[in-house]
Amino acid sequence: MDTRIQAVNFEMAEKLEKHIEKKLKKFEKTLDASALIEIKMKVVKPETNLNKDTQVKINAFGSEFFASKIADTFEEGIDDTLDAVARQMEKFREKRAGK
Repeated sequence: MDTRIQAVNFEMAEKLEKHIEKKLKKFEKTLDASALIEIKMKVVKPETNLNKDTQVKINAFGSEFFASKIADTFEEGIDDTLDAVARQMEKFREKRAGK
């Protein structure tokens, strides 16, 4: 499993990095070594609320799964986008198993 994290317009704190690593652990069971996880986080408008844009793209199982969220904090954005991608992957696996 290859992970790429990009922080745009801000310096990523160690606390945020540890939060991301913790959340990605649940994907280790389901993804193989060839999977690619790309996380892009950026500050949209620094002077407003809901200014943290988080995007997650996972290439696995021969498909691409994507989610995007704008939130108050990057931790909230990471949680929401990874949950959304996990739901997409679960639906994909159920659909593929039903064939």
